[in-house]
Amino acid sequence: MAYTRGTSTNIIVGAAALFDADTTLTAGTLPAYLSSESYRETIADDNDFTNVGYTMNGLELQFQPDFGEVQVDQLLDVAKLYKQGMQVNMATAFAEATLENLLLALAYNSDQLSGTKSSSNGQALDLSAGDIGECPVERGIIAVGPGTGDCADSAYVERVYSAYRALSIENVTVSAKRDEASMFEVSFRLLPEDTSGSYGKIVDRTWTPAT
Repeated sequence: MAYTRGTSTNIIVGAAALFDADTTLTAGTLPAYLSSESYRETIADDNDFTNVGYTMNGLELQFQPDFGEVQVDQLLDVAKLYKQGMQVNMATAFAEATLENLLLALAYNSDQLSGTKSSSNGQALDLSAGDIGECPVERGIIAVGPGTGDCADSAYVERVYSAYRALSIENVTVSAKRDEASMFEVSFRLLPEDTSGSYGKIVDRTWTPAT
């Protein structure tokens, strides 16, 4: 194969649309891909998912393997590394400071949000500390963003990120500042699904709009 400098169409630029499910996911429970529709539209039409709206600073997946070392007398360095752990995190910032997004960022149960903001009593999020033995709330997350491909066809090429079990574990700050928008920075710890041991999937796909 002849040498080439690289492939510019493999460079991805752009943010992703982020959706959350109120339950965990598996490979078998993901909505099916439709050949004539972006997966964003497929997820948006599914009542089990909620669009978090605008985000800031995009989406970041971080893989943190943990390796053990075997040291031997005859070497000044280690002779062997072996994998002994793994951690995967997903981070973003919710630019829409709704109570629904705050509930997601705080990993609260849905029943802790009541009412509607259009009513006289308003919408309320119960800021509870929880109770002994309370199970952490895990949710599924799907993000759909641009994929690799020719610029002319970029609208029809997308990358889908699926996280089966996501749990918000980092500090969340709620602010009201004169010169800065209120937003919720959130970091999700991803856990492997029981049957397959998979954290989720990253899928590059092409769809063709119906004519």
